[in-house]
This record gives sequence, C-alpha cells and structure tokens, in this order.
Amino acid sequence: MQDQVIDELTLLLLYLTSWEEQVFGDVTIYRAWKGFRFEALDALEEAGYIDQSRRAKSVTLTAAGIEHARALATKYLGNAGEGVDGR
Repeated sequence: MQDQVIDELTLLLLYLTSWEEQVFGDVTIYRAWKGFRFEALDALEEAGYIDQSRRAKSVTLTAAGIEHARALATKYLGNAGEGVDGR
C-alpha cells in the first residue's frame, strides 16, 4: 500500500514539474527530472507511465502517464487539482 502511494505521488510530482519539448515538428513530449527513488521510477516505467534511459537525468511521461497523473491530481489535491495541467 505504501509503495503504491509513493509511486502515485512520484508520478504526480513528475507531471507537475514537467516541461514540454518539441522533438519532431509538431510532436511534443513532457519531460521531468528524475530525482526520485529508483524503485518508484522503475515501477512507473513497468506500468507504462514513463520512459527512461539509465544514462539520462530526465524521464519522458507517456500519454497514459499524463492521463493518470491528471486523475491523481484530483485524487490527492481535490478541487485544487481540477484543471492542473503541469504548466
């Protein structure tokens, strides 16, 4: 249970601190620094919420990760989480 909460809050924090990058013309990705527990980052990658490279200092949020993070904003922040878009 505690690990699940840590994973959820890690994803939410990754989302809230992420920035947009234009990679190929009109393709935009959300990237965030990975200063969190490696176990949580690995669990989020296994769930398909982030992509990471062992050499990079940042992670990329997947479409599923962004969608789940927005739901977590409402879950953990209540009304304050409505409309949270990470920017």
